[in-house]
Amino acid sequence: MNPTTIALIAAGILVITNLVSFFLMMHDKNCAKKGKWRVPEATLFIATACFGGLGGVLGMQLLRHKTKHWYFAIFFPLMLIVQVALLAVGAYFLFIK
Repeated sequence: MNPTTIALIAAGILVITNLVSFFLMMHDKNCAKKGKWRVPEATLFIATACFGGLGGVLGMQLLRHKTKHWYFAIFFPLMLIVQVALLAVGAYFLFIK
């Protein structure tokens, strides 16, 4: 498989995981407003940890959701930074090495 194909597949997976992470945050925020059953925090963390860091951080900031919980405010951006670093290393080995 050529590097461009691998990169396109990886980009597609990243888009999907980040959308899932963002929409889980949105769903949880809407449930919180309506007093309905909430998305477990572990689920939000797992979705964000599975390369959904950008979606989780955007969900936090744009929706103003979970911003007062220190563990979200620290770990979501930290996971995003780690994910960007891992993607950069992966791109380096895929295209340059």
